[in-house]
Amino acid sequence: MTVETPPQTQSPPEPSQQTPSEPRPPAPLFGSVEARERTLQGESIIKRNTLWALGAGALIIPWVDVAAALAVQMKMLKQMSDLYGVKYSEGIAKKLVLSLLMSSGGVLVGVAAASALKAIPGVGSVLGALSFPLSAAAFTNAVGRVFLLHFETGGTLLDFDPKKVQEHFTREYEKSKRALDQPVG
Repeated sequence: MTVETPPQTQSPPEPSQQTPSEPRPPAPLFGSVEARERTLQGESIIKRNTLWALGAGALIIPWVDVAAALAVQMKMLKQMSDLYGVKYSEGIAKKLVLSLLMSSGGVLVGVAAASALKAIPGVGSVLGALSFPLSAAAFTNAVGRVFLLHFETGGTLLDFDPKKVQEHFTREYEKSKRALDQPVG
C-alpha cells in the first residue's frame, strides 16, 4: 500500500525589510556608437558646468562662492545622472562631492584658502578673485570626469566609493588646474 503525501504548498516569501537597491543600467558596449555619443554628451555637460563653476568662483563674497560652486556641481551630477539613467539624490550627491573634497587634503586646503583670501581687503580680495574661480572650475571638472567614468562603467550614486577614486580624482584635479592655468591663444 502506498501512501500519497499531499503536495507541499509553499507560503509566499516574506517581504524583505530592506528597500530594493536601484536597478543598475546595462553595461555599456564600449566602442559602440551609443557609448561614444553618450560620452561626448557627458563631456559637454562637464565643460559647460566647468565654465559655470568658473563664474560661481568669481563671486566676491567669501564662502558664497563655495556654495555657488557646489550648486553647479549638483546641477552637473543631476544632468549626468539623467544622461546615464541613474537615480539622482541631491543629498547623496552632496555627501559624495564633499567626501571627494575632504579625502583630497591638498585640494581642500587650496579651495578653502582661495575663498578665504577674499575676506582680506585689498590684495587678498584680488588674489582670491583670481585663484578661487580656477580652483572651483578645476574641482568641478575633476568631479565630472570621475563620475563620467563611474557612470560609463555602469556605476550609480549608491555604489560610488570616494576612497577608491581618490588618486584618479587628484590626478584629474591637477590636470584640470594645469589646463586652466594655460594662456588662451
